[in-house]
Amino acid sequence: MTTGNPSRVRLGTSDLSVHPLSLGGNVFGWTADEQQSFAVLDAYAAAGGNFVDTADFYSAWAPGNTGGESETVIGDWLRSRGNRGDIVIATKVGLHPEASGLGAATIKAAAEASLRRLGVDHIDLYYTHRDDDTPVEEFVTALDELVRAGKVRAVAASNISAERLAEALAFAEREGLAKYVAVQPHYNLVSRGTFEGPLAEVVAEHGLATVPYYALASGFLTGKYRPGGTGVESARAEGAARYLAEPRGPRVLDALDSVAADHGVEPASVALAWLTARPTVAAPIASARTVDQLPPLLAGAALKLTPEQTALLDEASA
Repeated sequence: MTTGNPSRVRLGTSDLSVHPLSLGGNVFGWTADEQQSFAVLDAYAAAGGNFVDTADFYSAWAPGNTGGESETVIGDWLRSRGNRGDIVIATKVGLHPEASGLGAATIKAAAEASLRRLGVDHIDLYYTHRDDDTPVEEFVTALDELVRAGKVRAVAASNISAERLAEALAFAEREGLAKYVAVQPHYNLVSRGTFEGPLAEVVAEHGLATVPYYALASGFLTGKYRPGGTGVESARAEGAARYLAEPRGPRVLDALDSVAADHGVEPASVALAWLTARPTVAAPIASARTVDQLPPLLAGAALKLTPEQTALLDEASA
C-alpha cells in the first residue's frame, strides 16, 4: 500500500491549512448521538484531522430536530476538549428553516446563531449553502461584512453554478470585498458531471479549492451495496442503492475492487484517493457514524494511486 502521513493543504487563496479529509458533521445529532459523535471527533483529531464540516441546516430533516443540532454537538465537543484553536470549522447558511435564503439580514442573523451554537467567536469557513436569486451584490457584501467584523475568516460556496460563481468573484474583485476561496460541489466517481466542466474551469481559473460533498455517493462507493446483495441498514441506503441501476455503478465497483486489492485497502479509501488527486480538490468530505467507519476514510487521504490505477478509475467512471 502506497501511503504517507498526509500533510496539511492550503485552502485555495485563504490562510486556512487543513487535513486532506474533511470530517462531515451531517450525522452528528442525527444518526450519531452526542456520545458517538464525540468518539468520532476524538478519533479524527487524534489521527491529525482538523477540518470539520457542518451546516446550520443539519439535521432539520430528522423527526424532532429543528436544525442546528450538528453545530451544537460540535460546539459542546470543542468546549469539552478545549481545542478550538486546533480545529478548522466550516459551516453554512441558507437552508435553515428559520434562516432560509441569502438575503443580507438572513446571512447576518444566521451567522450569529451559528456562532452561538458552536460556542465560538469566529467561523473559519462560511459557505453559502445553496444559491438562490439574491443579487450577488447583496450576499457578497454581507459576507464581506462578517469577514471585516472578524466573525468569519474565509467564505466559500456550495451548490452554485459556474455563471453565478464567476459573477460573485468578479463583483468581489471589482469592489475589493472578500472573495470565495472554495467551492463545495456534489462530486464523486459516479457523479462527475455535477462538477467537471464549466464549474471546475471557473474554480481552476481563480485558484479556488474544491471540497466535494457526497464523496462516497451516500455510501455506495464503500462497496457495501452490490448487485443482488442483501439490504444494508442505513438511513442513506435508498440513495446509495440507486447507483446499481446505472451501468456505471457496477463498473466503478469493479474498478474500485481491483485497485483496493492492489493496495490492501477498502474501496472507500480508493474512491477518496481518486478524488483527492483531482485538480483543485483539497479535501473530500466524508462522514462517520461510528469510530470503526473512520480508518478507511483517513487511509484515503494518504493513499497514492498509480497513473494506471487512476486511468482505470477514470475510464470506469466516464
